[in-house]
Amino acid sequence: MTRTTPPRPLDVAAVFPELGAHTTTATRLHPRPGAPAVTDSSIGGPLLWPAGEPWPVCDADDHDDPVPLPTPMIPVAQVYRHDAPDFAGPPGTDVLQVLWCPLDHLDEGYNPLVRVFWRRAADVTRVLAEPPSPAEVHEEYVPAPCVVHPERVREYDYIGSLPGDLAARVRERFGSRYQYDLSLAPGWKLGGFANWSLTDPLPMDCEACGAPMTLLFTAASSEGPASWQPVEDAPVTPTGVVIGRGYSLYVFGCPASFEHPVATAMQ
Repeated sequence: MTRTTPPRPLDVAAVFPELGAHTTTATRLHPRPGAPAVTDSSIGGPLLWPAGEPWPVCDADDHDDPVPLPTPMIPVAQVYRHDAPDFAGPPGTDVLQVLWCPLDHLDEGYNPLVRVFWRRAADVTRVLAEPPSPAEVHEEYVPAPCVVHPERVREYDYIGSLPGDLAARVRERFGSRYQYDLSLAPGWKLGGFANWSLTDPLPMDCEACGAPMTLLFTAASSEGPASWQPVEDAPVTPTGVVIGRGYSLYVFGCPASFEHPVATAMQ
């Protein structure tokens, strides 16, 4: 079944044409309970992981509670290029894989430690049968296996990231409605913009080269306010993932090199 975001209550770009310079698309993933295979895009499903490639582990020493090191990471998401118009990986790759350490990390703002992998599906001739499991997890960081129903939507940048005069006029015209109903799609997604609902926009600069980073992937606690719920569904939280007190974890990538480490922010 497809999932369809209801039309926005109004077209903000028709009211403020200048927003056309501050827009992009995102692919909402709309995860729903299922039994995904390694050949499927999924949240919390099995990964197309080569049998001969070491499984990633977390050896950080900033866990909230002392735990044995190293801790095997767990699958969070797998997205195939053919399922996501906003897939933006290295040339020749067609699979994005997101894993994280399912524990709170002090250096990550009491969030999971995220790693991202890109690969070419055709290169995987033997799939790892059974990845290792961590001895200890934060249950709300373990996503239930879900299939996805990708849908492309248009977004407009967070109001605090708009030029000052435009931001002031948008705020005067729409108030908080711009942020919550008119501009930023909530939920699990690829691409788009971050919703800086807890803080002012943070400088997300690449630690390797200093380049401003762009939003790559979002893990979310819900699909957001009622106006964003797909017309085919009642409100759902199928993955069981809870970030903080019901927020989202944004994963940013460096536009200069896919080999540079990602960065995260909870909002």
